[in-house]
Amino acid sequence: MTLPTTHASLYDFPKYYDLVYGSDWKAEFEFLRACFVKHASGKVRRVFEPACGTGRLLVKFAQAGFKVGGVDLNPLAVDFCNARLVRAGFRPTAQVGDMCDFAVRQPIDAAFNTINSFRHLGTQKQAEDHLRCVARALRPGGIYVLGLHLTPTRGEALQEERWAARRGNLAVLSHLWVIDCDRRRRREEVGMSFDVYSPTKQFRIEDRVVFRTYSAGQLKNLLASVSEFEVTQVYDFGYDIDSPIKVGPGTEDVVYILKKKP
Repeated sequence: MTLPTTHASLYDFPKYYDLVYGSDWKAEFEFLRACFVKHASGKVRRVFEPACGTGRLLVKFAQAGFKVGGVDLNPLAVDFCNARLVRAGFRPTAQVGDMCDFAVRQPIDAAFNTINSFRHLGTQKQAEDHLRCVARALRPGGIYVLGLHLTPTRGEALQEERWAARRGNLAVLSHLWVIDCDRRRRREEVGMSFDVYSPTKQFRIEDRVVFRTYSAGQLKNLLASVSEFEVTQVYDFGYDIDSPIKVGPGTEDVVYILKKKP
């Protein structure tokens, strides 16, 4: 069956985006809480998410008693995030903003960005500006949990992923595939689509997204260039707090724990 297709940004459809990425929140949420206890100095009360999107984790942290905030460039996603916070009985604390240039009213204890949003930053300067902006927002001893896919320099990188999510009568089939990867220019073009099925309509939304690539060495060099942080541990997307990893040329999924220096 060929579905009618709309070519548009998937980020402009927060209802479907949240269904795809928001349903598998529990392991990530519990891992982040464990990171706060194990790696941050002092108690974590205030958390912040740059590129917060639909707020799938922010609302869970708010419900767990944390003070939450976030920024995202997409106003539709921010509206969705704030609406869910309000429905849950909390203040709408997400704002439209640049993850490279934001400010917080009070220092935060922890920040997190775990699903590759960091790779939307296309230049070294943007990446450094982002890390320094997060560092300014954090109190000394606070942590930044940063997760992304590396481009392995040994072995074959994953070229395609498919997964499905359902909520009531709404189902979305997601497909991601690599169109082109130029390691010299550090540019990866990825195709992404949502096949949406409801009782009244079926259609496809298709998008193309450009990510910056990072080898293990390139990410190590970037983090070393930002003196405000020290790397305290690295994990993978298994989100097992008791199983840190060693990053090598074949590593693809990484979650870095960056701690702000005193």
